[in-house]
Amino acid sequence: MKGILNILKPPEMTSHDVVAIVRRKTRIKKVGHTGTLDPNAAGVLPICIGQATKISQYLLDSTKKYRAELTLGITTDTQDAYGTVTNKRKVDVSTKEIESAVVSFIGEYNQIPPMYSALKIKGKKLYELARQGIEVARKPRRIHIESIDIINMKGSTVLFDVTCSKGTYIRTLCHDIGEKLGCGGIMSFLLRTATGKFYISSAITLEELEAIQDLHDVEKILKPIDYPLDHIARIDLDSSYEKAALNGNKIFLESLPHHIFLGDDVRVYINQNFIGIGTILKDSTGNIYIKFSRLFA
Repeated sequence: MKGILNILKPPEMTSHDVVAIVRRKTRIKKVGHTGTLDPNAAGVLPICIGQATKISQYLLDSTKKYRAELTLGITTDTQDAYGTVTNKRKVDVSTKEIESAVVSFIGEYNQIPPMYSALKIKGKKLYELARQGIEVARKPRRIHIESIDIINMKGSTVLFDVTCSKGTYIRTLCHDIGEKLGCGGIMSFLLRTATGKFYISSAITLEELEAIQDLHDVEKILKPIDYPLDHIARIDLDSSYEKAALNGNKIFLESLPHHIFLGDDVRVYINQNFIGIGTILKDSTGNIYIKFSRLFA
């Protein structure tokens, strides 16, 4: 069994919990998720099974979409509704000021990761230090907010959809919006609606997965390994290259398609079958070749 399951993770469950359930259900040891989703958040969590675990890094890099709720006038140590309240302030801002502050974060900005996160500093996870009451300096990370669409504003709460780059903390985005408004803010709700090509509309719940009796029926709902990789250029090889390619040898090319350049990663196919991912390189004599980094025999 190999492929990707689009799971709808429920709240109050870790991403590793979901992996354990899928591993038990499929009877496959090689199972992994494609980027941690906060235990208290729900939403899309693609799970790679078998050889599909080899492409998990490519899914980590994909664009994410969320629906989030910001509650103004309060701050917590975790930047969400599950932490300890550290301050409460009056919300004395207009609707226009809130709208302006929210959309001002569209584009790139330096975001400081929260202490309650799985990031490691000197081998220690930040949330482990935070639980001991230790706060350490964190380097800001350059993240990109592609879009923010406000869905609804009621009282001190703002419901919005956001599309962002990998590594973006929506909790911290809510915190930063609150600080910009001068009243503080926390994330009071989070739902991941998409990651790359995986959308919530086609995700299945763990209950639906558990209800499937025949493992062949589980295989039927798996997305193929190359499903989320269409942002990587495709190259088709003649079947005469099959043995060499599947052994991981360099594949020399007479020329490159017009849309592929030196240094590009490529999806490699033989007889319409996806066999691996490689990089286009040139040797010292000027010969162009594919060097494989992932193979799916």
